[in-house]
Amino acid sequence: MSSPDPQVRAARNKSTSRPPRGPVVAVTGAASGVGALLTERLAASEEVKQVVAIDERRGGCAEAEWHILDVRDPAIADRLRGADVVVHLALDLDLETDAAARTAYNVRGTQTVLTAAAAAGVHRVVLCTSTMVYGALPDNELPLSEDAELRATAEATGVGDLLEIERLARRAPRAHPGLNVTVVRPAVLVGGTDTALTRYFESPRLLVVAGSRPAWQFCHVDDLCSALEYAVLEKVEGELAVGCDGWLEQEEVEELSGIRRMELPSAVALGAAARLHRIGLTPSPAGDLAYTMHPWVVSGSRLHDAGWRPAYTNEEVLAQLLDEVSGRHTVAGRRLGRKDATAAGAAGATVALLGAAAVVRRARKARRRI
Repeated sequence: MSSPDPQVRAARNKSTSRPPRGPVVAVTGAASGVGALLTERLAASEEVKQVVAIDERRGGCAEAEWHILDVRDPAIADRLRGADVVVHLALDLDLETDAAARTAYNVRGTQTVLTAAAAAGVHRVVLCTSTMVYGALPDNELPLSEDAELRATAEATGVGDLLEIERLARRAPRAHPGLNVTVVRPAVLVGGTDTALTRYFESPRLLVVAGSRPAWQFCHVDDLCSALEYAVLEKVEGELAVGCDGWLEQEEVEELSGIRRMELPSAVALGAAARLHRIGLTPSPAGDLAYTMHPWVVSGSRLHDAGWRPAYTNEEVLAQLLDEVSGRHTVAGRRLGRKDATAAGAAGATVALLGAAAVVRRARKARRRI
């Protein structure tokens, strides 16, 4: 007996298949970076009914329902109607972005998404900040509890924005009863990322401040996406730290990377970093240095208690980071071209930057005397 016509088989399958269950999830910043990876992951999940993707341009996930708009536009409330969960990933943490413009985008965008989600009847918003909000301090425990006080300051790149997002997250349930907010805080994120901390490994020498005790904890973007999925599916809630288990001491990082250290006294390192940033030679303020000096490792116990485990170790993520930055040349947070790096040499590049700062200072003093 001949098999049924393909259209008949398709109709039978459609009539007998169950409608997809699970939440409708909206993802902002869905066209690139972590947002694009999460959109693809949720669209492929049998536990998610539908994915609504929101960005200023269309991304590559054909299975998602796309809406093109700026997250600061109040019209986003109409696009969120029918969604059960919103994952807000439309953040600008680019080192080269003007700081004031970056803050305006990040804070206003988060405010708008939280207000729009409440107006649209969304019951959960998932925000993403960083374990940097705990602060890098010499008296930090190893590891910190997820409930540890957020002691960071706004002196490091983007951290002021992240702290304000954390404050908005705490206030939102009071301002909008019925709205639940989950905050996911990844450790040093690796996987197509460009931050002051990933650029640290592009340097010809690893700057170590004398007397400091760095501890390195990484987070692979795939592990962040799986943690975000846990939050979306309400397998865990609250404030969540996500990263590899444990940490690496500075000596282990140097041994694994094969990059030798350049040790400087604290006053010299911090003073030079502040001057170079102030005169515009580097994008990284002096506050970024604290995260290479003091520990800020977090346990991630809530995710572990919910059954989540990282797929990567710190050693594996560091190896991937080193592969990604191979061929790049950065000194004091400033990325150099190949010609500049070759001419400057390893220690010479640092001397060149410090020398440039000194030249600028002398020129300014000379102008003031005229």
